[in-house]
Amino acid sequence: MIIRNVYVETVKAHGHPNIRGTHRSTIEITREEELTPRGDCIIGVGADKAINDLSPEFLETLKNDDAVLIAILSTSSYRDTILAQGSRNLILDSNEKIIIRKSSYIEPSTLGIKSNKAARDINRGLINELRNPNKLLEVKLLVFRLSEIEPVNIGVGRIVQHPSTTHRNPSSNSTITSNRTAILPENV
Repeated sequence: MIIRNVYVETVKAHGHPNIRGTHRSTIEITREEELTPRGDCIIGVGADKAINDLSPEFLETLKNDDAVLIAILSTSSYRDTILAQGSRNLILDSNEKIIIRKSSYIEPSTLGIKSNKAARDINRGLINELRNPNKLLEVKLLVFRLSEIEPVNIGVGRIVQHPSTTHRNPSSNSTITSNRTAILPENV
């Protein structure tokens, strides 16, 4: 299979002693530095980006019903992955936060809906590590459209990663990556 365009963004945040990660339907990363115990969906504070800081290409791709959002959460010791959907109804307008939801509820801070995980589903080691305010959280966000997947029906083979094309978008200081992957027969 070949995916024509994959757009990538990286958001960095850090931990806080009040991170609980127990919310059953959402997960949030915020630019705010303070966090009360009631903010049980928040897993990172002091984020360097909110929705309005993401590239126009990333956001345009996400505003499609066939968009797939992958969020890879990483600390120095742990990693977890969230899958969510885009939607033509996404508002995508927040200077403060990024929210991924298990539900279909949409408001300006919603980046993805119908996710497979919320804060309470995240690896507990990762959540415990983020109770340390000195711990860095890196969130790698990838988005692509299902309609841009090209099937390659050539049987059993090997996977080849074509060189990716990467460039920086100076207006949003984001990276745009276009990857192509193919499965080739064993004898090629």
